Amino acid sequence: MNTDTDLLWSPGRRELEDSNVAGFMDWVSEVRGLRFSDYAELWRWSSTDLAGFWSAVWEFYGLDAVSGYDTVLGEASMPGATWFPGARLNFAERCFARATDARPALVCLTEGGTPEETSWDELRRQVADVAAALRGMGVEPGDCVAGYLPNLRQTVVALLATAAVGAVWTACSPDFGTPSVLARLRQARPTVLVAADGYRYGGKTYDRRPEIAELADGLPTVRHVLAVDSLFGAPDGPWSGRTDVHQHVWSALPSAHEPLEFTDVPFDHPLWILWSSGTTGIPKGIVQGHGGIVVELLKALGLGVDLRADDRYLFITSTSWMVWNFLVGGLLHGSTVVLYDGSPTYPDLDGVWAVAERTGATVLGLGAAYLTAAEKADSRPADTFGLGRLRTVLQTGSTLPPGTWHWVHDRLAPGVRLQSICGGTDVCSVLAGSTPLLPVRAGRIQAPALGVALASWDPEGRSLTGEQGELVVTAPLPSMPLHFVGDPDGARYRASYFDTYPGVWRHGDWVTVDADLSVVVAGRSDSTLNRSGVRMGSADIYAVVDQLPGIADSLVIGVEQPDGGYFMPLFVVPAEGTSLDDDVRRRIASAIRNRLSPRHVPDVIVPVPAVPRTLTGKKLEVPVKRVLQGARPGEVSSEGAVTHPEMLTWFAEFAARGARAGAPTDG
Repeated sequence: MNTDTDLLWSPGRRELEDSNVAGFMDWVSEVRGLRFSDYAELWRWSSTDLAGFWSAVWEFYGLDAVSGYDTVLGEASMPGATWFPGARLNFAERCFARATDARPALVCLTEGGTPEETSWDELRRQVADVAAALRGMGVEPGDCVAGYLPNLRQTVVALLATAAVGAVWTACSPDFGTPSVLARLRQARPTVLVAADGYRYGGKTYDRRPEIAELADGLPTVRHVLAVDSLFGAPDGPWSGRTDVHQHVWSALPSAHEPLEFTDVPFDHPLWILWSSGTTGIPKGIVQGHGGIVVELLKALGLGVDLRADDRYLFITSTSWMVWNFLVGGLLHGSTVVLYDGSPTYPDLDGVWAVAERTGATVLGLGAAYLTAAEKADSRPADTFGLGRLRTVLQTGSTLPPGTWHWVHDRLAPGVRLQSICGGTDVCSVLAGSTPLLPVRAGRIQAPALGVALASWDPEGRSLTGEQGELVVTAPLPSMPLHFVGDPDGARYRASYFDTYPGVWRHGDWVTVDADLSVVVAGRSDSTLNRSGVRMGSADIYAVVDQLPGIADSLVIGVEQPDGGYFMPLFVVPAEGTSLDDDVRRRIASAIRNRLSPRHVPDVIVPVPAVPRTLTGKKLEVPVKRVLQGARPGEVSSEGAVTHPEMLTWFAEFAARGARAGAPTDG
């Protein structure tokens, strides 16, 4: 139930009259004769009249001047929906459509460096040079170009050049282990590897030239390495021992001396391959298309986030997380994209706020873990940094505790709006998120995104209101995967999303959708706690436990056992100088019992050295659950895809001891 004490932000006149979505509603009223009194009415139309809504997005953003199409939705069933057949457009070309000399295209900052601006003209010139180089290497439409790159200007240039050629882009951050990179790129079969010689993180410099040699040796399809000499200068020799691999140096590429040309491609031509986390087996290569990404990110960033051309848009991310692609999508709106390559906690916990101040960020994206850590440290960024330009904060990655919502609104710039967004790599966009037309309340995502037929379903496929169920999408979206890499008959794709409810996308999250359309995501549905029929998301446990003094991190697992029993351990990382004694265990159990449910007091509370996570910060709940159920560590995670991989062996040994080792609670 929403209460006035939950209210953090309310739309003002600007949001209600001059936001992008307000302008869209006025346009729809004037051009289509459709009038909507509020966001709820607009969403219901957008998620039921798919042809009407998406054709409106197409025209509102001027795509009708770029290309015609035969129909909006050719085949409407899932999987296999076909969007805008007959249309032709190129993602890279659309990224330059709103170029201007009034503002830079990019602002780039590395640890310890100074912000460097790149004009739109300079960006176009660099993309033209790299696109010409790729064509000179024999890259043709449909070929794959792979990046092994940090969050640099060159990474954006390489993506846009690849898209301009009509080739398919994919990338791995150089903080990935080599086996993890090979597990992905071998599937993609790239002909060109664009690789940076190293990166900086946490005040340290990491030389990646030996790893690049391993990658070139392990990728037999690679014929060219484009060496990005960002740290150590031009290479004085080849990075690979393969004589059949030609090496080119980024800083020595010749000028194209010709206009940037964009290959004209169909709407569903592959644009890039994104990768699943690789924590539950071989990483899935998710292929998305030029047109689907263009219309989806125009809608999601424009009508949802309210991104504007005069914004400076910063997202703290690595190149392996889909929000990097979501960040580059800001170029579609003519916004200045801010790239930060480094640790968010360098030189200290307030590192992000220093970056935001120095780059003049107006829109800032962060993972939930960083904001929670800042709240726990009682950080007061508004008192220390000049954040007057910051107007909104995007939060994603995992659920945010209600107290952290209040911290954001209390401790950042006056009037800042916190936008909690839920989506994923699978669609490279937002399923539920923010709108400037609705108030922000602590702990609640404002509403389903426009065009997203989102619902909560019970196991029998009945829609739920105010009750937790499976997050489903009952109608197709333009940015849903075209297919998976190496999945010619679509079997893996169907198994990933459509086996539970045939013809309906099951996203894999527990969600509650209230009558006012507000949304609460409670964690992955395959790691949800379910004791005696009472279901609770792991995020609810973390919201209690991780706020307690003396607790640095935690991991809760619900394990269904062969005898029909249910075992729920809570693994806790004590804060430095704290031991997990019986008194601390009692305080944890009491907090869970009083603030949540007696049924969710864990069976045991066990100290652990660390909580393993994906490289994008998500706790490894499902892999640890599988280990506790008897799977071997190597079966549940790809090497190099997680932090603290040694902990999977620790959990296997814990399971071998009987899985109930550790001090029981008094619950």
